[in-house]
Amino acid sequence: MMLIRPVRPGDLADILQLSGKTGIGLTSLPKDEAHLRTRIERSVATWEGRLEKADQGYLFVLEDTDLRQVVGVSAIEVAVGLSEPWYNFRLGTLVHASKSLNIYKPVPTLFLSNDHTGYTELCTLFLDPDHRLGKNGQLLSKVRFLFMAAFREHFSRKVIAEMRGISDDSGHSPFWDSVGRHFFGMEFAEADRLTGVGQKSFIAELMPKHPLYTDLLSPEAREVIGQVHPQTAPARAVLEGEGLRYAGYVDIFDAGPTLEGEIDELRAVKNSRLLTVKISEQIFDEDAPLYLVANEHYQDFRAALVPGGHSLSKLTIDAATAQTLGVTAGGKIRAVALFPFQACACASPLIDEHTDSSTEESLA
Repeated sequence: MMLIRPVRPGDLADILQLSGKTGIGLTSLPKDEAHLRTRIERSVATWEGRLEKADQGYLFVLEDTDLRQVVGVSAIEVAVGLSEPWYNFRLGTLVHASKSLNIYKPVPTLFLSNDHTGYTELCTLFLDPDHRLGKNGQLLSKVRFLFMAAFREHFSRKVIAEMRGISDDSGHSPFWDSVGRHFFGMEFAEADRLTGVGQKSFIAELMPKHPLYTDLLSPEAREVIGQVHPQTAPARAVLEGEGLRYAGYVDIFDAGPTLEGEIDELRAVKNSRLLTVKISEQIFDEDAPLYLVANEHYQDFRAALVPGGHSLSKLTIDAATAQTLGVTAGGKIRAVALFPFQACACASPLIDEHTDSSTEESLA
């Protein structure tokens, strides 16, 4: 069975192994044991209520209970930019006009922005390539919406997700080559690594504070603004299916798009329901609709996928699932249909959101 639960200190070895499979451009899960240990400890402290809002972050793991192994992670940062500035580029327009010459020319620009300060962020999404099958990626990504619905008071009004932009396997980023390289004096992979381990002060120190004219960038750089890495496209589709949208903000390093939305308007948040636990050994066929189901225990949160009929109100779970989720008959579970429309069974495998605690990453 595939189970979602809060991260534990004992998961470090599995997560370190996962981090070695992410590749360049996925900054939120660096292969750095000390950093990952700190990240896990911060998540545990968040669940225990020992941190201020600016420092809070939840890290979930996907556990293969048969193998007793962590095979995926996803995370929520409670409120970004409260302890240090949160940067991205906002696409805008400056108008150059001359009445005497009868010239009126709108010019596309990039403005350095802190507009998302205080927003909740979806990030650190990565699924082991060997487990990119079935609906594991959907479970790993969407469980965060169910958690936010259950414990709404812990989160902001709006949520964002930074998506991984275009770069190749060797770490070459067209946008970085045309912008970042001139101000930071380092390779994209090195800047990526530094942000991944939390060293971000250089961004504020070195980034240009004035608007950048996109027409002065290389054609290759202009072409990738707002585009996602091919491996990240399925993850973007999943988030857009839940109601997040691209609103003209991009990453300052690779120009990947930032998706955003009102938490209360997201599909899985708005449509989730609190149900009384009904236990039944009813067997469903492989085409039965799937439901994302979770207990209501904050510090002992558990979630899984269960098959059901075509009515959420008649949803039942079997005894083994009830035991795994830590619930009993007559108790409460929160549930939502996995897909916006059950007819769509979403054939494409989920891959990747980009983030440095700030980016959605990889599912496939």
